[in-house]
Order: sequence, then structure tokens, then C-alpha cells
Amino acid sequence: MSRPQTIQIFLPSGDPRGMRIAEITTRIVRVIEVPRSQLADFLKMPEAQQVGVYFLMGELSEAGLPRSYIGQSGSVGKRLEQHHQNKDFWNRAFVVISLTNSLTQTHALFLEWLAIAEATKAGRFSLENGNTGSQPYTPAPLQADCHEIHETAATLLATLGQPIFEPLSNAPSAKGEVELFYCKGSGADGVGEYTAEGFVVHKGSKGRAEIVASIQGTSHERMRSQLVTEGVMGAQPGSTGALLVFTRDHLFSSPSTAAMAVMGRSANGWIEWKTASGRTLDEVKRQTLDTSSIDKL
Repeated sequence: MSRPQTIQIFLPSGDPRGMRIAEITTRIVRVIEVPRSQLADFLKMPEAQQVGVYFLMGELSEAGLPRSYIGQSGSVGKRLEQHHQNKDFWNRAFVVISLTNSLTQTHALFLEWLAIAEATKAGRFSLENGNTGSQPYTPAPLQADCHEIHETAATLLATLGQPIFEPLSNAPSAKGEVELFYCKGSGADGVGEYTAEGFVVHKGSKGRAEIVASIQGTSHERMRSQLVTEGVMGAQPGSTGALLVFTRDHLFSSPSTAAMAVMGRSANGWIEWKTASGRTLDEVKRQTLDTSSIDKL
């Protein structure tokens, strides 16, 4: 359950877009945000010599997801130096360390495994790690420590603009269940929800396998192909031919992009996505907002 928390963010250079150091005032976990251009400054800090877990964050994949690589090291600074030489995609690193320098390699290995598993489950980022691997043996007391460290790190990462572990779907409100919208057409049967970040198409939604000629060779076709490559959509036989089925929830930047992915053609998502009673997303979200604003005048 979410609860109020006090988070301190320190700007070593005074630049809010430069290096930032975040911590919850009552805990021993610290997250250091390191712009790639300031890696040399981080390497001079004592924290660069510590055991830690790190997240490389960078450019969007073709599927529209930010890319990330999750790793651990007994000396995070040296590992980031290596990635500076051999990984091009990232522009910022987020380093999780202990204020008391109490993390061991056993902690780090378990935290790395847990972070990859939870980030894969959330589906917000395109991970460069490949598979999650097997869970390393970790004594129960250390596992308990790691789960608490992970929880703190997740909060700090989200505060710094990287909600890599946050669920895509809205939690049910006090008034009832999440409001769902449906997109149906030839060979398409999608379901999803409108969120503060965009539009989430739910796992199990069915997309038309073939695309129309008008989007062939466009960014729409490339994005859809990347969704298949990354395993977000997978081929499945259907009664009316092959279908592309969403294997997990997926966040799109807009309702129209989500509708295009489902229908295999350009689409106005504000009109195509409808409630079970037939009201469009536009009627439910935009027109209602306009009306309520007028009523207050």
C-alpha cells in the first residue's frame, strides 16, 4: 500500500539535469543518477568503488519502449567504464548502493536477478539483458534484506523519472473496477485502458495479422514488426486466419497508436476505442472534461 514518504534529492553541481543523488531519509539505500557525459565525475566519487546494482537507460526501441540494461558489480564505476566503451544506446546510468557500504556480492546478484524479473513483468522497458536467468542461491535473511532494498530502489527510480517496475495498468478505484475500452474490426479484437501515461493494450488482445497497403514501409509498419520481434505480439491461428495476440500488457504513447497496432491500419484511437456500451474514448474522456470545465464557469 502506498504511504507518504520523505525523499531527499541532492544536486552535487546545482544542475537539475546533471547528476542527482536520491535517498529516503530513514533508509540506507541511495540511488545516484549519472548522465553519461558526467561519468568521469562519478568515477572520482567513493561510491564508484562500491558493490551495487545499476540501470543503463537510453533511447527508444522501434516498439516505442525506452531501452534498459540491468547489471551488478563489485565495483560499479569500473563496470560503467566498460559499458561506456561497448554499449551505445544509453545516456544515463542509475546506480543503487548502500549508504553504509554493506552490500555484498550475494546481495548484488540477487538484486540483479530480482530487478530483471520485475522489470520484465512490468513491461515498461525493452531490456537488453535477454532472459532473466535462474534465481541465485541466497539465504533467507539476505533475501529479506534484498526485497526491502529493491522496494526502496523502485521508489527512488520512479521519483527520478524511471518507473521501470511500476505496473502499466491502473489499480481499481474506490468506485469500482478499471474502466475498459474495446477496439474491434476485421481480424481485430482489442481491450485496454486509458492511463495518465497513454493507452495500455491488455494481454490477450487480438490484432489483425495483415497490415493495409497504406502503412507499408512506414514507421507504423516498423513499430508493429518490432512488437513482434520483442515478443509483445505473437502469431496465433484463429477461425478467420492468423492473428497477432498480445502476450503482455503494453503501453502506447497515444490511443491512436494503440488502435493502429491492433487494427493494422491508421486509426483515430479517440473514436475506435469504445466502452462496452458503445461510448467512444473521446466522449468519455475529452468531451466530459470539456463539459465539466464549462459547468464551472
